[in-house]
Amino acid sequence: QVQLVESGGGLVQAGGSLRLSCAASDRTSSMAVVGWFRQAPGKEREFVAAITRSSSTLYSDSVKGRFTISRDSAKNTVYLQMNSLKSEDTAVYYCAAVSGLWKPPRAYESAYDYWGQGTQVTVSS
Repeated sequence: QVQLVESGGGLVQAGGSLRLSCAASDRTSSMAVVGWFRQAPGKEREFVAAITRSSSTLYSDSVKGRFTISRDSAKNTVYLQMNSLKSEDTAVYYCAAVSGLWKPPRAYESAYDYWGQGTQVTVSS
């Protein structure tokens, strides 16, 4: 059973930056895809970004150009660098992963087998 632990959330002013981390109990190189999702109060969870084992990436339109997903296999960690934050980025951010053979980056929840507990990001305007 793979465990994912998110960290790096907090309170930041609009226009600021945060970097989220997703640490995996298993080698991230064994993860075909690692993704980030978020859920704002009263809204459904939505896709943010994903990265494959070969470092192909996929972003939602709402974060494209502002967020960057990356991975450090030596540290078994995937990062989400968030710049130019807006109040609408306020949400609980979740890390998710799926193991196995090569897969393309996925934007839907059912594609992922493992989930972290989430980290709160609050952007004040």
